[in-house]
Amino acid sequence: MRLKDKVCIITGAAGGIGRGSALVFAREGAKLVIADIDEEGGKETVRKIGSEGGDAIFVRTDVSNSKHVQGMVDAAVAKWGKLDALYNNAGIEIDGFVADFDEDTWNRTIDVNLKGAFLGAKYAFRQMMKQDSGGSIINTSSVLGLLSMPGCCAYSASKSGVIGLTRALALDGGPIGIRVNCICPGYVLTQLTRRYLRDEHELERIAKLHPISRIAEPEEIGRVAAFLASDEASFVTGSIISADGGISVLEAESTLREDQAQK
Repeated sequence: MRLKDKVCIITGAAGGIGRGSALVFAREGAKLVIADIDEEGGKETVRKIGSEGGDAIFVRTDVSNSKHVQGMVDAAVAKWGKLDALYNNAGIEIDGFVADFDEDTWNRTIDVNLKGAFLGAKYAFRQMMKQDSGGSIINTSSVLGLLSMPGCCAYSASKSGVIGLTRALALDGGPIGIRVNCICPGYVLTQLTRRYLRDEHELERIAKLHPISRIAEPEEIGRVAAFLASDEASFVTGSIISADGGISVLEAESTLREDQAQK
């Protein structure tokens, strides 16, 4: 088990990628803090982990609140005496045309997606530096942090910011043994994705956009995160990993073709 006895925090783990990742981490031997603002969903994740023989606790956390974030780190240390890895996964997506986009919604998106990753790193760094044993921080960005589409001004801005934050933190963490990496998922089969897709036909259409011809399951992203949290990734830092079924390659190639056609 690649995460045996490692203490890990996963934010946004009440469902979706976070829950899928938590199950993967637990099967790899991690002791887990499940951090989410959704208490019912977070406790259900803990129950699922327990039913498989894993070890996890739930800490209700608003990742945009510094006291909450410090509290989730403190809870990990109080329970298990250390922190080995933090997966900053919590995020929200609210779309809208920029001219009509509500400023409060913009602020909330940046607070959760970008500030939340910053606060998580801040308090994880502090704890890992006390331990003097290094550690791993993983951030969830998105393929829309690399590319974009209409109506995604706040989401794309926040997820692009996560990529920049990851690179900066990798430079800060390198000399003290803290590795920081970022995952950019494409479409993942979560409740959020299903909310945006009207029916199974649209699901099939989206699947065909990917060179791999399907949408990811949450645990597939979790396996990438588990690798980055493990000692197997000991020389990996500052990396931006696209776990998107090749959709970013396809989009880049399409843009290139359109550009060449216009010349």
